[in-house]
Amino acid sequence: MEACAAILVARGKPCKNLKEAAENYRALIDYSALFGRDAPVELEIGCGNGAFIAELAKRRPECDFLAVEVCTNVVLTAMEHVQREGIPNVRFLNIAAEILPCYIPEKSIGRIYLNFSTPLPEAGREKQRLTSDRFLAIYKRLLRPGGEIVQKTDSAPFFDYSLRKFRENGFEVKEITRDLHHSEYAEGNIVTEYEANFSAKGIPICRAVAVLGQEDKK
Repeated sequence: MEACAAILVARGKPCKNLKEAAENYRALIDYSALFGRDAPVELEIGCGNGAFIAELAKRRPECDFLAVEVCTNVVLTAMEHVQREGIPNVRFLNIAAEILPCYIPEKSIGRIYLNFSTPLPEAGREKQRLTSDRFLAIYKRLLRPGGEIVQKTDSAPFFDYSLRKFRENGFEVKEITRDLHHSEYAEGNIVTEYEANFSAKGIPICRAVAVLGQEDKK
């Protein structure tokens, strides 16, 4: 972790618990200072081994990217990947998504990526799903007017749940497909390791883009 300190923005819980941190702690990122320039900023939540965000950053050098991963050993692999390839426009947060507002200024993110988030099908764990009302309220604070959430998942029930929650929370949903690799949206798609494994097993990939509705463009 010390070797990757230059690209690690935040780590762990800044307060005793997540609720206390979310309510009381603020260490908002100065993007210009962090990246050394003024550029659009996008965010991946649950970056895993970093393959997606690394490729995205290489394809779009005009943008800067933040990648969030709560598991320390996993985010370390992602950071080593980015450092090894010398990718200058990615920084990492080793934190729980619940406390993103502690670090990310409101209405500063153009796009959020949710790639193969854990579906958590148990009813008692709904609040932990990354497309639940709880998390969508957080994303709405972070997104710029007209900002987008791009979701990919192999779980059709989770996808249905997410589409419903997007709409209930004031998002317009577009570019919906239940078989990404055989759709008009396949071109330019960055295939993650999970995605390749699912596709090899014949599992279709679902994808949608959720855009903030007019009532949220303030």
